[in-house]
Amino acid sequence: MPVTSVALRTVTLPRFGEPTVQPIVGRDLLERRIDALLARGARDGFDGFAIYGDREHSANVAYLSGYDPRFEETLLIVLPGRPAKLLVGNEGWGYAELCDGPYERVLYQTFSLPAQPRDRSPALSDLLADCGVGSGQRIGAIGWKPFGVGDRGFGPTALDLPSFIADTLRALVGPRGAVVNAADLLMAPADGLRAVNEAEQLAAFEFAATFASQGVRNVLAGAEPGMTELQAARLLGLNGLPLSAHPMLSGGRRAAYGLPSPGLSVLGRGDPVTVACGIQGGLSARAGFLAEGPADLPADIGDYVERLVAPYFAAVVDWYEAIGIGTTGGTLWKAIHDRVGDPFFGISLNPGHQIHLDEWMHSPVFAGSTIPMKSGMALQVDVIPATGTRWFTTNIEDGIALADEALREEIAARFPEAWSRIVSRRAFMADELGIRLRPEVLPFSNIPAFLPPYWLARNRAMTVSGR
Repeated sequence: MPVTSVALRTVTLPRFGEPTVQPIVGRDLLERRIDALLARGARDGFDGFAIYGDREHSANVAYLSGYDPRFEETLLIVLPGRPAKLLVGNEGWGYAELCDGPYERVLYQTFSLPAQPRDRSPALSDLLADCGVGSGQRIGAIGWKPFGVGDRGFGPTALDLPSFIADTLRALVGPRGAVVNAADLLMAPADGLRAVNEAEQLAAFEFAATFASQGVRNVLAGAEPGMTELQAARLLGLNGLPLSAHPMLSGGRRAAYGLPSPGLSVLGRGDPVTVACGIQGGLSARAGFLAEGPADLPADIGDYVERLVAPYFAAVVDWYEAIGIGTTGGTLWKAIHDRVGDPFFGISLNPGHQIHLDEWMHSPVFAGSTIPMKSGMALQVDVIPATGTRWFTTNIEDGIALADEALREEIAARFPEAWSRIVSRRAFMADELGIRLRPEVLPFSNIPAFLPPYWLARNRAMTVSGR
């Protein structure tokens, strides 16, 4: 039965724990991924691939190689019948050895930082020719962004690689060849290779999401009036795991923008506040008021919960209860817009998207989408009102995965610690919040659907009260 009413009440948020075992995506799995890309490429008429990465855009190259560039650019060259070649700069040379991926390292010093030595590398054209790139080939270039029908003016040969790489590739393949944007082979929301994840990858995402969400939980439990934003941000407890987004925490006027980094602004009682923490594979965010209740708010927005939070939470519950293997993205879009489609709520971005090593890989969730959800997909519950009013916003942003029975059994057998947390989170959502998940829905957050509108009323959260 659909939700008919929701209510704010006291709930007990369990201690789900933090990981003591770190799942690893091993070299054998990376080799299988490269083989899968080559097989997909052969089907689509590609002779090979050039996969680009840099510090901000590392997900595609890391997915295939295990190497995530720390300072420099990198280029992974993959052709059938040849070992994969990873071009790295001076500082990436040693790190690429440590990463131990399925590639041969090639030093290309132009990828190094300015003024570092450039005395041991041939020209890029010579290196790429040695890797097997040549005249007449159709090379798939994979950066970090596929272009779609809405990107007016860009066709299949529009690339998001730096021009010095793109120009060299085009010169090598010549007029009888082509360099084509092939990012969709990895990133397309329906059938990209990264859209469906293996048990190891999902376990790694749960590992990341647990730490990210626990950091947000710490802020919800510990933020106090009189703290600076920087003092509150210390509660995130960042532990050095690589981030997928900069830490965000702001109060007062800046909070409405969502994206600012913390500073020395002092948080006041009754201030709007927002926080987000993203570690590669998982992100959690929340927004509300640093208040104990409506008495701490201006009188004209004392109906904050009734006007904004309650319909929003009901919409997110509908989303959670609708999602499952076979659910279309259009169904999820409708679940949100049927509840909070009024312009007051300002829901403009996709209400949900796929998450990976990058915080937003792609999204199958848009109006009219017929893309079905599949076992192995990792998704972000991400529905952000932008009212532009004194009612501010509210937010539940957490990671989940979909897993059929076989995949669930594999995760439970190979990653029992992660599985125990997943089972406990599902129980909390059902027993305390009243959210009925399908068996294939695996929550990865330590604050699963936990939405306290007033951060100083620590355990008062939104729940389902009627159906």
